[in-house]
Amino acid sequence: QVQLVESGGDVVQPGGSLRLSCEASGFAFRFFDVHWHRQAPGKQRELVASIASGGATNYADSVKGRFTISRDNSKSTVYLQMNSLKLEETAGYYCRITAYWGQGTQVTVSS
Repeated sequence: QVQLVESGGDVVQPGGSLRLSCEASGFAFRFFDVHWHRQAPGKQRELVASIASGGATNYADSVKGRFTISRDNSKSTVYLQMNSLKLEETAGYYCRITAYWGQGTQVTVSS
C-alpha cells in the first residue's frame, strides 16, 4: 500500500533552517511528481513546492529563494530544505503524491 512518511519538523528560531524529508513506499516513486504543502492553524492548506518526476521544480512566491525541494529516487525520498524561516511559517508540513498524503510534520518558528 502507498505510504508517505514525513520527518524533520522541529522548533527553530526565526532565520533558522530545517530540512524535511518525505519517504515513500508502495509504488514506483520515480515516476511521480511530489508536492509539499503546509497548513497553519486557522488557515487553508497551501502548496509550497513541487518537484516533477524529471526533476523540474516549482515554488510558491513566498518561499522562492529560501526553500529548495529535491528528490533521491534511489531512496524514494523527497526533501524540503527551508532556510531563513519566518514566524508565520509555523505550520504542519505535508507531502503529497497524487491523492496520497503523509501524516505531516510540525515546524514551529519561535523566538
